[in-house]
Amino acid sequence: MVREYFKDTPDLIAVAWCESRFTQYDADGSIHRGRVNNDDVGVMQINIVYHLQTALKLDMDLYDTEGNMAYAKYLYDKQGLAPWSASKPCWSKYLGQELAFREVN
Repeated sequence: MVREYFKDTPDLIAVAWCESRFTQYDADGSIHRGRVNNDDVGVMQINIVYHLQTALKLDMDLYDTEGNMAYAKYLYDKQGLAPWSASKPCWSKYLGQELAFREVN
């Protein structure tokens, strides 16, 4: 689903892999949260403290896979990859290597 959604922005495929291993929900059905920051949620690890109100105004549900990805695309269009700078050591090695990256998972 992530690969299809971000087929036109493959950098976000790499970010999703590095941030969550493409995971929106944990095995128990709860929202996948960040290990370092519990306020980071979903496949794109969007921080609810900083982004929940804006996402709601845009009618995007960060707790839903599509809403989480839609908000990530919104952020990417405004700020590029800066919102995911903490995971740059992981995703930067995949940039420009969409086909190679697809083999990872």
